[in-house]
Amino acid sequence: MRQFFAAKAEYPDVLLFFRMGDFYELFYDDARKAAALLDITLTQRGASAGEPIPMAGVPVHAYEGYLARLIQMGESVAICEQIGDPAQSKGLVERKVVRVVTPGTVTDEALLHERRDTVLMALARGRGEDGKPAFGLAWADLAGGRMRVNQVADEDSLAAELARLEPAELLLPDEDGWPTWLHERRGLRRRGPWHFDADSGRRLITRCFATFDLTGFGIEDQPLMIAAAGALLGYIEETQKQQLPHLSSLALESSTETITMNAATRRHLELDSRIDGRSEHTLLGILDSSITPMGGRLLRRWLHRPLRDQNVLRHRHQAVQTLIERGAGDTLRTAFRGLGDVERILARVALRSARPRDLSTLRDALAALPGLRTQLVALDSPSLQTLANAMGEHDASATLLATAIIEQPPALLRDGGVIAEGYDAELDELRTLSTRADQFLLDLETRERAASGIANLKVGYNRVHGYYIEISKGQAERAPTHYTRRQTLTNAERYITEELKQFEDKVLSARERSLLRERQLWEDLLDALNTQLHTLKQCASALAEIDVLCAFAERAQTLDWAQPELRTEPGLFIERGRHPVVEAVRSEPFEPNDLRLDAHTRMLVITGPNMGGKSTYMRQNALIVLLAHIGSFVPATRAQIGPIDRILTRIGAGDDLARGQSTFMVEMAETSYILHHASQHSLVLMDEIGRGTSTYDGLSLAKACALHLANINRAYTLFATHYFELTALADGGHGIANVHLDAIEHADRLVFMHALKPGPANRSFGLQVAALAGLPRSVIAQAQHTLHELEGQRSASATEVSREALDSPLQMGLFHTPAPALAALDAIEPDELTPKQALEALYRLKAML
Repeated sequence: MRQFFAAKAEYPDVLLFFRMGDFYELFYDDARKAAALLDITLTQRGASAGEPIPMAGVPVHAYEGYLARLIQMGESVAICEQIGDPAQSKGLVERKVVRVVTPGTVTDEALLHERRDTVLMALARGRGEDGKPAFGLAWADLAGGRMRVNQVADEDSLAAELARLEPAELLLPDEDGWPTWLHERRGLRRRGPWHFDADSGRRLITRCFATFDLTGFGIEDQPLMIAAAGALLGYIEETQKQQLPHLSSLALESSTETITMNAATRRHLELDSRIDGRSEHTLLGILDSSITPMGGRLLRRWLHRPLRDQNVLRHRHQAVQTLIERGAGDTLRTAFRGLGDVERILARVALRSARPRDLSTLRDALAALPGLRTQLVALDSPSLQTLANAMGEHDASATLLATAIIEQPPALLRDGGVIAEGYDAELDELRTLSTRADQFLLDLETRERAASGIANLKVGYNRVHGYYIEISKGQAERAPTHYTRRQTLTNAERYITEELKQFEDKVLSARERSLLRERQLWEDLLDALNTQLHTLKQCASALAEIDVLCAFAERAQTLDWAQPELRTEPGLFIERGRHPVVEAVRSEPFEPNDLRLDAHTRMLVITGPNMGGKSTYMRQNALIVLLAHIGSFVPATRAQIGPIDRILTRIGAGDDLARGQSTFMVEMAETSYILHHASQHSLVLMDEIGRGTSTYDGLSLAKACALHLANINRAYTLFATHYFELTALADGGHGIANVHLDAIEHADRLVFMHALKPGPANRSFGLQVAALAGLPRSVIAQAQHTLHELEGQRSASATEVSREALDSPLQMGLFHTPAPALAALDAIEPDELTPKQALEALYRLKAML
């Protein structure tokens, strides 16, 4: 127990798996916690200070399943192994914590999501070069061998990065002042502030990557990024207890390289997760037909980081077009089915945790490379030729693995039989001794039966007592005198002879030496592969990209998508665009629609009935723009897309009240972000702004936001609204046009046409939609009666505001009113009024005329 206490003192905040023979045991609070989380038996072992010591355990051969469950629950586990040989130890076997498994540092295949990166992130905060508050970010994917750094200027940008990367574990300095919403994240781990010291980080980075300074990484004068990266590397060293040769560099990411999407936009567009948390019927679910897990992970990264570099995107589009035209996609995809997850296998090779079947999979993948390269070169595509070159030639590694590993190795190295016959003469000789043992035992049994005259004499072996000669109880008195009794059973006696003892020593020694030799040869294999790790990682990256491009080609052919045209001139022109997800999940044909936004028309005010397709139309155009900027073809007949720097959305279906904010506050916060960040190159989706407050407030805010977007931001904007009064904005010369989604009433039924038409809608069909939703007929009848009354009292209705009230400066006419109105007007302090108060004052003034 002293060994346990020493290890637990070093890792007090994690569960300690303490190796004892064939079990990992947990004690005290660890045992209680693990028993509750894993539903395993809580027992006890001995006593301390007169109290029983709580204990729980899991078998070593099955521990990975239990470990995976704990990691999924957000727990971390320190693995304390027996590092001494129990057979050689005179006292206690030496034990040592060999690694700490945390949610962000897992690399074992059983603990990882096959198609999602497992990200560990560290954050530092301070002030940027402009003196304003900023955050430094560093993150790593240990299972993929990537490390990146970045810096953001505000909490919104930080939230956007967290939404993009979804870190499994987040390291923060243990100090006050962090955003409250950050504390609610799962996987948060607070560390001492000294871990985030920039000077210490600089030393650690240069030591880990063997560089003189940080100039080559582009962060020499970036203390926040240096602090975060140092904290990250320190934590990795602390938990992994070894060097990480596959984490050989870090890269600086720049927001100027990509189309920016904040957290709300990613949520509203349902890229890989629906607003309700489910993963089916998302854009990634429709798009991902990649064959390999590493291809799936790369596609997810592309989807969350659409590029602005049109040259890179054109090369991807050209590669996809070539694969389609030459019909090569299917052939390549067939070849990819045997490649496996080369990227993660290489990480396990670097961490020396690879298993025999990892190397057999890598062997088969390397053997397939020459054929793949030949196919790619034959396509005569510059983009695919570049990828073929990046795959490299790995004949030496392929030959090494082909000669070293048997065709179908066992799961574990400890089982033996991994190294192929003929690879190592010493191993072959040791195995021959073991093989000959079977024949020797048969010959011995025959000789001893003849010599003793005992016909049922048997020669056998068990792991506890070793080799033996067994004679039944009835024949035991006839045992020769040179037999030495080894074990007594109920119905038999077991003996040993000097000859059998010598043979046992020789055979068991050969088996033990064989396993030791095989372990040494295995380590030599890992050493040889690690010398080629950099080029092998480049090969894995190229294979993943080819897989994604082949998936794009397959999707384009299967779903009838077209190659987009990226232009340097501003404008968005989409012919017969469709929503990729809605089209895929609907049984009936999807109604395609066009989009045209340019220098003359930068905003469409979209009206029409609820359920008419306004939100679908807006989202489909955003998704088409997004798909074009990851290199995919798009669901449209034609798409011409000018420069885009941001996609920003305000769509209310995903309002999250968990932070204690009202729906209207969430709406205004997201709207504020859009108005402050949208530019003339941004695509903005605004759905039903102002619906969360009173009619007057909502209408006023909606109009003000629309005019700001049209005149100040000058962004490409799709503005869906239920305020028909806003359709008058199209007459004001603001670059605004009206469109609507049509519906018709037929045989007392409402039929949604889902077709976009020019001009405003002439009615909302709200009552008809309510009837479709199943409201009682009496409620619908009462609503119709009330509607007729309101329409008949237009002048007194608080819900009707004339177009003149929106667009005409009524104050100009007030100077011709009698004195009371002038006096009331003179008493108003405009700068002190809220929009609602201003509108109410306007109505009071009008009533005085």
